[in-house]
Amino acid sequence: MSPGSKATADVREGRPSKFSDWFGTGVCAVVLALATLVTGYVVLTAYVVEPDGPWDSQAVTNSRFAAGIGLAFCVVMAMLIWVFVKAEWLRRWWYGIPVVLAVAALLRLTVLAPQL
Repeated sequence: MSPGSKATADVREGRPSKFSDWFGTGVCAVVLALATLVTGYVVLTAYVVEPDGPWDSQAVTNSRFAAGIGLAFCVVMAMLIWVFVKAEWLRRWWYGIPVVLAVAALLRLTVLAPQL
């Protein structure tokens, strides 16, 4: 074997193969799973809050605030995912989670907003 054939031995360059890569993937997945739970809870809260009557403007404000916070959390999650994908610890399909939650928050802010 020639010294140049050593480069062909690593056929899995794009996949995590070392323990540190697997550990990084696990930590990123746990962090994003927790962030998804928190963001999902905030967006769900925005949907649960309904006004009791025409005088209950506080409920409408609370719903809009929760949807806005949920949207901000989605942006933070997307930035975290971007960093983790660039580090090759996670796959691109993780972008779908904040997109779905952001669409739900935007719908609550616009089309499905509570009316007085």
